[in-house]
Amino acid sequence: MTTLFPRRATILEVARAAGASKTSVSRYFGGERERLSRELQGRIAEAARRLGYRPNQMARGLKGGRSRLIGMLVADIRNPFSVAVMHGVEQACREQGLSLLVCNTDNDPAQERDHLALLASYRVEGLVVNAAGSPDRELQGLVEQGIPLVLLDRELGEVDAEVVGLDNARAVDLALDHLQGQGYRELLYVSEPPELASPRQARLSRFRQGIEARDLDGTAHCQALGDSEPLQRAIADFLARPGEAPRALLCGNGNATLAATRALQALDARLGETGLLGIDELDWCSLVAPGITTLAQPTEAIGRAAVECLMHRREAGDPTTPARRVHFQARLIPRGSTRR
Repeated sequence: MTTLFPRRATILEVARAAGASKTSVSRYFGGERERLSRELQGRIAEAARRLGYRPNQMARGLKGGRSRLIGMLVADIRNPFSVAVMHGVEQACREQGLSLLVCNTDNDPAQERDHLALLASYRVEGLVVNAAGSPDRELQGLVEQGIPLVLLDRELGEVDAEVVGLDNARAVDLALDHLQGQGYRELLYVSEPPELASPRQARLSRFRQGIEARDLDGTAHCQALGDSEPLQRAIADFLARPGEAPRALLCGNGNATLAATRALQALDARLGETGLLGIDELDWCSLVAPGITTLAQPTEAIGRAAVECLMHRREAGDPTTPARRVHFQARLIPRGSTRR
């Protein structure tokens, strides 16, 4: 009978097939190949290939103190931003000979704490954390244990860690300058609740500062986006205001852009006549006529930078080394939704 998962070959079987000692095979797969002759290396490699042998990375890590694992905690794996950044993290890990272990918290703080304990039990060599709640105490405890930590996108006030993400203030300024330049005078800012996500807080705060500095008329609507009716009513009320000043929506992330687009379609609002600009470039934004203007985040670069920061922190070996803040700039992609 054929089994779905065939038995794994052992290091002893490789040693016998190669006519070598178990110690020599361990050295070959443990990073000490230079201690073996080229002829012996060849015999071990051929035996391992023939037997389909793969070393047990976890066992090697427990023995040598190096797991070669990087842990990544994601607040919402369904978010396109999270997926895109994760790809950059994985690519950078692969280039450094590291493996990535991903846990999704579904924006649940309790699950977040459980996943942090799980990742620590795997003896990860570093953590990339896109926080869902406020696990300051748990994360600071890991930092004090010597585990390098990078906060992705969302900052936590009580954690001494590197932070990698978007320059939120500059991104909102870029959006407001574009909308004002296109002649829009009244703006509605659409966002998910900002309380537990520092980027949402930063973008909302900058929006309020920016409309005052530019003498624009603006208001904000923040809600959980699972229920479409409150958002649709808020947009309908915004569009029904007295006066003829050109109006536009600025969306704080990709989820808000999608919800606002659906609401505008339900209201038969014409894009362009009603402006629409979203932070985060999503694949479908170019497909909805006449195209939705976006601010694209360099997600690949953000993911790679997170791993670079981890390696920098690990190599420094000094927990008192000042944590860095690495902020990337958004890129405006103008389309018909902001062309009056």
